[in-house]
Amino acid sequence: MFKMNRNEDAVSPVIGVILMVAITVILAAVIAAFVFGMGAPETAPQASLKGSPASDGTHTVLKLEHQGGDMVTFTEANTRVTVNGLPVTLSNLTDTAFEAGEVLYLYNLSGSFDIGSASNASSYFVLGGTTANVKMIDVASQQMIADMDVRF
Repeated sequence: MFKMNRNEDAVSPVIGVILMVAITVILAAVIAAFVFGMGAPETAPQASLKGSPASDGTHTVLKLEHQGGDMVTFTEANTRVTVNGLPVTLSNLTDTAFEAGEVLYLYNLSGSFDIGSASNASSYFVLGGTTANVKMIDVASQQMIADMDVRF
């Protein structure tokens, strides 16, 4: 009788090598997808804004000047504005784009803060001798656009 000598020792190392190569390729693909799939982080507009007190003759308002840099979009979805921690209404603006060289006014409209292109205040913005803290935050990136203290 013919005795066949079968050597099955090589099957296990070949399968082991194939599995190791497959695991390495999958791991490399996952790491590459994680590293290259992450885009640049959201950044807030970089703008130079200046706040100063202004008077329309009877009422004091806060004059906000855009001195240069990126355009700031004043909509609820893009920018959150607060005065002393209280929200500012942005819905009354006719033009939401605030670009270099433009001026906006923050004023107190019947007890709530509002922003507009004209200084139509119905009462004093804040009392004289006090300081108003104005913060502008980019909603998408949660980064600060401006943080200023204006003394009246």
